[in-house]
Amino acid sequence: MSVSVKERLIKKFDDEIAALDRELKLELPKEIKRARELGDLRENAEYAAAKERQRLVEARISMLQKRVSEIHLLNVDRIPKDKAGFGSTLYVTEATGDKHVFQLVMPEDADATKGLISTTSPIGRSLLNKEAGDSVKVTTPGGIREFEIDRLFTIHDEAPE
Repeated sequence: MSVSVKERLIKKFDDEIAALDRELKLELPKEIKRARELGDLRENAEYAAAKERQRLVEARISMLQKRVSEIHLLNVDRIPKDKAGFGSTLYVTEATGDKHVFQLVMPEDADATKGLISTTSPIGRSLLNKEAGDSVKVTTPGGIREFEIDRLFTIHDEAPE
């Protein structure tokens, strides 16, 4: 399982890099050329927008390539097998009685609405290195929240259904 998590992350980033690279090398040059043909570049909003998009795409590609390098260096064997760590899926019950499923992910993959919690977020940090049965108290921007970990699956376990 651990290798497939790593491979899945790398593929996701590689796919985005490829799409951005196509935009950078094929689409943006055409937009810039079209904008140049409109005349004076100093007052050409289309040209300015295309150049700004070009800078953003280049920066995003650079960031993604750096992240892929970091993932290649990630030693999955160092992620705990019996405690919450990167890639873990946690079934928790909040003190209010609400049940949640959280997966600990990298910051750029976080999406709280889908239960994807960054390992660097307040909730993510509080869950790291915890086990089933543990309780955590978290100070969030919305106030203090308390969770009890009901079940835990690490990236070393089979994926939960």
